[in-house]
Amino acid sequence: MEPSAHASPAHLDAQHTPEAIAARLSASTDHSYVGDAVLGAIDGTVTTFAIVAGARGADLGSGIALVLGLANVLADGFSMAVSNYLKAKADLQVVEHARRVEESHIEKIPDGEREEIRQIFLRKGFEGKVLDAAVDVITQDRRRWVDTMLMEELGLRLDPPRPLRAAITTFVAFLVAGLLPLLPLLAGRAFLASAIATAATFFAIGAAKGRLLRTGAMRGGLETLLIGGGAALLAYAVGHAARGLLS
Repeated sequence: MEPSAHASPAHLDAQHTPEAIAARLSASTDHSYVGDAVLGAIDGTVTTFAIVAGARGADLGSGIALVLGLANVLADGFSMAVSNYLKAKADLQVVEHARRVEESHIEKIPDGEREEIRQIFLRKGFEGKVLDAAVDVITQDRRRWVDTMLMEELGLRLDPPRPLRAAITTFVAFLVAGLLPLLPLLAGRAFLASAIATAATFFAIGAAKGRLLRTGAMRGGLETLLIGGGAALLAYAVGHAARGLLS
């Protein structure tokens, strides 16, 4: 994890020892699935409660809202997980294809690929013997050479998410968060209880995101609460406006 901008000098010193830096750089090469979880949780809460709010606005009753909500949690959660799986798989295939292309280029035109490495590090400010040494170090190892081209020339990440893990993370987060607005209805409680549970879920997700990103738990919680609340109000308004069509 990156050091906080507001950390004390002693804490910053502790996080910048050679061992701490090495551990942080090593960990940074692993894909984080926090984004998949946050996206799944927010979407699960928003879409499920939107159905509940829309049903309430249309005066359809708690039973219908519960059935529609459960159907959404499973169907939409599965759909979102599959979409994330396909995206992650496509990202992985892009990296694998680019790697094969760069390896082929190194095999066929090594001098041209060396010149690309030279140009990359020249743009970074390397000159003279230092530039020559950097090019030699990079091109002596085929794997390092290709990795450098993928990152520096093509702007690709070497650690795209694993498709299955990304899909499972998204689905589980969607399922757990999406069920929370339905729990009061399952317990026979009123719409107000569902709204309170949903608001708490919105705030908790945003606060967790804000804490992880170090942008502030309160700010993140309120931001997500306002966005989710706006979606719920819109769904309620649509349901209320369409009430006459169901009579």
